[in-house]
Amino acid sequence: MNAWIVAARLKTLPASIAPVLVGSALAARDGAFDPTVFVATLSAALLLQVGANYANDVFDYLKGADKHRVGPQRVTQAGLLTPQQMLRGTAAVFIVAALIGLYLAWVGGWPIVLVGVLSILAAVAYTAGPFPLAYHGLGDLFAFIFFGLVAVTGTFYLQAGTVTQLAVLCAIPTALLVTNIIVVNNLRDIDTDRAANKRTLAVRIGDRRTRQEYALFVVMAYAVPLALRLAGQMQSIWWLLPWLSLPVAAMLVQDLFRTPRSPALNPLLGRSAQLNLLFAALFSIGLYFS
Repeated sequence: MNAWIVAARLKTLPASIAPVLVGSALAARDGAFDPTVFVATLSAALLLQVGANYANDVFDYLKGADKHRVGPQRVTQAGLLTPQQMLRGTAAVFIVAALIGLYLAWVGGWPIVLVGVLSILAAVAYTAGPFPLAYHGLGDLFAFIFFGLVAVTGTFYLQAGTVTQLAVLCAIPTALLVTNIIVVNNLRDIDTDRAANKRTLAVRIGDRRTRQEYALFVVMAYAVPLALRLAGQMQSIWWLLPWLSLPVAAMLVQDLFRTPRSPALNPLLGRSAQLNLLFAALFSIGLYFS
């Protein structure tokens, strides 16, 4: 059982919680919050991420990308689980997510069916199939779209029955901060990914620009509440609430620029996920009360 927990990468799971919080806060702001839908959405989101992590573990192993790994332990490469076990586990997690999705599809109709199918396909296609996204520099875009824009607006749609411009705008900070988890991961693995012909965006743009990408995404995320305040979408001082996490973000950026490409970057993965969740929680409270 411990191997399955390791493969799930618990430290990164806040990436699934954050968008559900933001989307639900927007629904609550409109008087449309549904606790049952909230729990189902959160459960499905977590299962989709675990399934994606399992798939990433086994398919990176099968493609030889983990031979000289410097990141956290991968259970297939370590021999803790066989590729066949990982493939069966991946399928099982996605099946459970799909079963929860049946209820969500009943609530939200065909748009949710489409989102669910695309999410599962994209999670598998991240490292598998004839055109693995992560191997062609599209991993960052995958995270931005599915763990940010789609997750927030989908959560809001399930409870409010619509997608508003505000929901899309509020999805941007979560999308940016969740993408930074991928940015740190790919920065650390530039050398091993290049050797395995895994052409991530970090491999394509290099070390310095990858670090700059991380910093830029942080700045853009914190600019969104200010933009919403200027546009009259957030009132009083509530727009400042997510900025309480700014010192945490600033320290993260500082540490990223100081840390060489090595296993020393591993703690920044978990810290980036924690920042995403902290920002989302504060942003959600600010949205609800503004």
